[in-house]
Amino acid sequence: MSAELETVFDLTLTVNGVAHHESVEARRHLADFLREDLGLTGTHIGCEHGVCGACTVLMDGEIVRACLTLAVQCEGRHIETIEGLSDSGRIAGLQEAFRTRNALQCGYCTPGMLIAASALMDIEPAPDRAEIREHISGNYCRCTGYHAIVDAVEAALAARTEGAR
Repeated sequence: MSAELETVFDLTLTVNGVAHHESVEARRHLADFLREDLGLTGTHIGCEHGVCGACTVLMDGEIVRACLTLAVQCEGRHIETIEGLSDSGRIAGLQEAFRTRNALQCGYCTPGMLIAASALMDIEPAPDRAEIREHISGNYCRCTGYHAIVDAVEAALAARTEGAR
């Protein structure tokens, strides 16, 4: 690509509660921006086609695939990555359930799975196993067969309900 065709945009967005003002190429994907420019390597890059879910992040509270989203599409948006959810303590119970239920295995899908499960828990207080499976089905896991992940989400939901009493 010739230098004349390269287009750089000034981008302002909030990532994990921190405002960022950066210059980015128009073709730069959010996953690359998060990993390479901001050093947030918890957002994994798997298939680069939006199929595997390893790059799942939240944009304004909605699940998006960072490998398909251009950074410039995030102008003025709020992005949450696994680092932000973890650092805030928001998913501590879910992380513990993943650990105790052996839902981690190799760990490559774990950030995307945790974000997907957390998003489900935010909108549905008592999903059944089928709803959990359906919600996380957009994220590939080649190690656990999903059973342990569904168990972990159920355990985290039960702990949350117990803690609320």
